[in-house]
Amino acid sequence: MTPAPEASAATTSPSLERRLGPLDAAAIILSNVIGGGIFYVPILVAGLVPVAAGMLGVWVLGGLLAFAGAMAYAELAALRPKSGGEYVYLREAFGPLAAFLTGWTSFVAGFSGAIAATALFLADAIGRFVPAAADRTPILEIPIPFVPLVINNSTLVALAAIAMLSFVHMRGLGPGRLVHNFLASLKVSGILIFLALGLALGSGSWSNLASTHTVTAPATGWLLALIPVMFSYSGWNAAAYVAEEIRNPGRNVPIALGLGTAAVVAIYVALNVLYLYAMPLADVSTVEIGRLTDTVAERLFGFVAGNVIAIFTIVSVAASISAMVLAGPRVYFAMARDGAFLPSVAQVHPRYHTPARAIWAQAAWSAVLVLSSTLSGLVNYTGFAIVLFSGIAVTSLFVLRMRDPGAERPFKAWGYPVAPALFVVASATMLIHRLWTEPLQTLYGLIIIGAGIPLYLIFARKK
Repeated sequence: MTPAPEASAATTSPSLERRLGPLDAAAIILSNVIGGGIFYVPILVAGLVPVAAGMLGVWVLGGLLAFAGAMAYAELAALRPKSGGEYVYLREAFGPLAAFLTGWTSFVAGFSGAIAATALFLADAIGRFVPAAADRTPILEIPIPFVPLVINNSTLVALAAIAMLSFVHMRGLGPGRLVHNFLASLKVSGILIFLALGLALGSGSWSNLASTHTVTAPATGWLLALIPVMFSYSGWNAAAYVAEEIRNPGRNVPIALGLGTAAVVAIYVALNVLYLYAMPLADVSTVEIGRLTDTVAERLFGFVAGNVIAIFTIVSVAASISAMVLAGPRVYFAMARDGAFLPSVAQVHPRYHTPARAIWAQAAWSAVLVLSSTLSGLVNYTGFAIVLFSGIAVTSLFVLRMRDPGAERPFKAWGYPVAPALFVVASATMLIHRLWTEPLQTLYGLIIIGAGIPLYLIFARKK
């Protein structure tokens, strides 16, 4: 019997390949989480808490909450080992509209905006060694109505970085994994060397870990400090986006989420110990933003390791871009496969078995954000959406447990229901704080998210 055309196409259609192991996925988490936050957020935290032990405690508490969220995602990803992360979990628990809005926000700002902002920061970091790379003198202006595009040296460097990493990850998980793991290894190795040399050879004092100082709101400062700490931990869910490409996902996705998140928590707490070892709490709170590592190096070793830190910054930022270029397109690929995005984005490259068109769609929009100062604020307006949608995703764990209690679950979230409930409460608290302190920015963010509703209706009608 001759097979029907549809059946024949289905058997020959390329698909994503399961080539990632747990360490590969954990490396994505390390690169995605460890960014600039750990090098300036401790200054903010030190200014809000009255005792050094409290500063360390806030980072430990934030790490425990992140780990609770990671364990919830581990169960969800093992239950639904598909590309897309929150998109998949919200679709299963709350329906296609909620899923579309998280995917829409990821495309408009969550991943693309973060890639654009980080690529521009990379150009500035390279500018320390090649000043022309950071030059923002306009070379060409394209007067598009409402969204003028400006080309300068800085934007060209940023665009080159986005294009190169997109090309690498489009070529398949083989070269993409090698490049990403190399960058992640350099990043983590640099931090570990800094920690080892600082604690072993630096001229700090362990008595600083008992230091205190006066703060304006000692009773509420702890909670306020937790907000930037949790933002520094954001990205712990990165492995969930590539669950469809991880071997034996029921086993390896939970290992990756647990191992990657635990490693980040250990590194973050250790770095804060090093900062306090180098100087007392009061001094940490007064360091100029952007100068924390330089100041710590000067206190420990007697000189400013500016160039060394700059090299590490370049590697660290490049690794972060790589992680986002890898993870983000899996969301849009999952949306398109459901008929909730451009159909071509659901295509898998016939040779490389990657969502190539999703990768280039993200690269194209990131490029627009790089060139447009008008749209660059999107990532600031929608920053709270990271907390919003991760909190809703963890909530979906409760919904799916109640809706289908007999489903086979290769992994069950540790500490359920207390641990995920605490994560949801912490997320809600941060959202309320954001709404209270920055109502206008939050409103703009909600408008951007809500702008996806008409698009959802268009795609739903076509489907």
